[in-house]
Amino acid sequence: MAADDSSNTQAGQSGLVVRVPEAEPAVRVWRDRLGPSARAAVPAHVTVLFPFLHESRLDGDTLAAIDGVIGRHRPFEVRFERCGRFQGILYLAPEPGTPFRRITEAIVRRWPETPPFGGQFDDIVPHLTIVQGQDDAVLDEAEADLRGRLPITARVSSVDLIVHDGSQWQQRAALALR
Repeated sequence: MAADDSSNTQAGQSGLVVRVPEAEPAVRVWRDRLGPSARAAVPAHVTVLFPFLHESRLDGDTLAAIDGVIGRHRPFEVRFERCGRFQGILYLAPEPGTPFRRITEAIVRRWPETPPFGGQFDDIVPHLTIVQGQDDAVLDEAEADLRGRLPITARVSSVDLIVHDGSQWQQRAALALR
């Protein structure tokens, strides 16, 4: 989550993420040291939507509706070959990014009150955040280290609904792409 500094996250907030365990060996040391979501128990991931619905709204009917929207999308292969940057953030760019955007757009069509990152950004840029809140020298160092560990390939077959308990993120549901 690009804006995922978990120190600013409140209990009950939720998000939708695609876990990328294949990336862990390459990014773990950087995420553990300089990625706030790793400290809040979130593994390497591409954010589909954050923030999403408050936990109080995640009843059985809502979970079924989320599953229905996500289930209309097919599993896909993704490859991480390059890094990208936002201000103070280093990330891995997934290719293709379109399937992630389509899932995000479908969820937002169903729940328009949940724009990506609270509506802070105009474009949906799928990414796997590695380092956050650092200067260019640190980002340069991390990027140089990561170049030798790429590419990373993964199969995306589910989206996780995660909920913040006040200190860490907990998986609430794994929703299959079909």
